[in-house]
Amino acid sequence: MENELKLNSTIVKSDSLLKEKLWVVIPVVLLLGLAVTLIYNHHAEFSWDGFVQGLDENLLAFFLIGAFAQLVDGALGMGYGATSTSFLLAYGVSPVLSSTAVHVSEMFTTGASALSHHRFGNINKKLVKHLLIPGVLGSITGAYLLSDVIDGDIIKPFIAVYMIILAVVIIRKALRKSVVKKKTKKLGVLAVFGGFMDSVGGGGWGPIVTSTLLGRGRNPKYTIGSVNAAEFAISFASGITFMLFGGIHGWQIIIGLILGGVISAPIAAYLVNKIKRKPMMVAVGVLIIILSLKTLSKLL
Repeated sequence: MENELKLNSTIVKSDSLLKEKLWVVIPVVLLLGLAVTLIYNHHAEFSWDGFVQGLDENLLAFFLIGAFAQLVDGALGMGYGATSTSFLLAYGVSPVLSSTAVHVSEMFTTGASALSHHRFGNINKKLVKHLLIPGVLGSITGAYLLSDVIDGDIIKPFIAVYMIILAVVIIRKALRKSVVKKKTKKLGVLAVFGGFMDSVGGGGWGPIVTSTLLGRGRNPKYTIGSVNAAEFAISFASGITFMLFGGIHGWQIIIGLILGGVISAPIAAYLVNKIKRKPMMVAVGVLIIILSLKTLSKLL
């Protein structure tokens, strides 16, 4: 009887260890597969001369945008898409190119962020599972519409306004004095809406999902880590959709965002419990509003 109990205990521990490893193995395999696929399918677009010409101030600007956006997103659980898209639109990049570049780069940066949050024990696996599939469905729908149905130039001012609304949401959440813990209902609906708006607007998963969950009184550490982990799947799904229906353009933007984001992801995951969230959230919200107003001023 004792031997049987020991055997069952060993099997349970083995299964638990395997499941734990999958949280690392799956993102790593997907990222390696994506990198190999991109290199294989697009190697003809790269040359030594093109590489040298790409090493200019624009690449540095995109690198800094990616690093800052990921630092914000990894530490606050929101803001990568809103921050990077606002900067890119203000820099003169088109909505479709901005959203494509942001989501293709996010396939790598959110993977690095998910692994970093897992490393620091910031993930509630049950919450991730509730957000995963609905969020992926919403993001695929939004990415398809933006790639193949919606005219990016027409919606550019609407995206800028949407970014301002997201910024106001971020600031409003930051200024709330106290939060009463409430049971979170309809997680699937929240995830679908967050994934859809994230793809169409180039950002919104964090401000919509993270801010709602934090507003319900959920633990910030696990909420931020879990939403970031789920965002990897959402970004992966929308990025693949953009590739299939719109192709990949703007490699300089994508590479700059990826390099900046991957480097700052572990730093952001470490800073989750180290920084004062409210001043940071207000600062990010104000920055997004300024950038969006600058974009609108160019269009009006």
